[in-house]
Amino acid sequence: MPVPLAPYPTPPTQFTPPANGTQSQLVCSGCRNLLLYPVGATSVCCAVCNAVTAVPPPGTEMAQLVCGGCHTLLMYIRGATSVQCSCCHTVNLAMEANQVAHVNCGNCRMLLMYQYGARSVKCAVCNFVTSVGVSTSAAEQKFNS
Repeated sequence: MPVPLAPYPTPPTQFTPPANGTQSQLVCSGCRNLLLYPVGATSVCCAVCNAVTAVPPPGTEMAQLVCGGCHTLLMYIRGATSVQCSCCHTVNLAMEANQVAHVNCGNCRMLLMYQYGARSVKCAVCNFVTSVGVSTSAAEQKFNS
């Protein structure tokens, strides 16, 4: 009796990114490495730690900040007011570009970022406190009191 031949199994197909090469990026939920992925993917598997990170829905605008506790790059959905670091659990304030201003440190000239309304900002490099804004100086306050 003849034995029926089974068809050869089809080899697994490799995913090919879109022809126009559009990619996006996100931070791995496991090891915090920056991952690149093709637009349209719903999740990304990290090659370093094998953690699977969900991709935010299309059209979601993402922003980045550096954690004030451990200096890890954090990505979050734009518009959030605070972001908790998954590494050190520090809660970081997330400010939009129109809520912050810049000034050079009065000592080492490092560019510093501060929240609008602040009267001074302390440099993380040299610890010098730079006065900012149009607030009245201490000498004028003393004179007027």
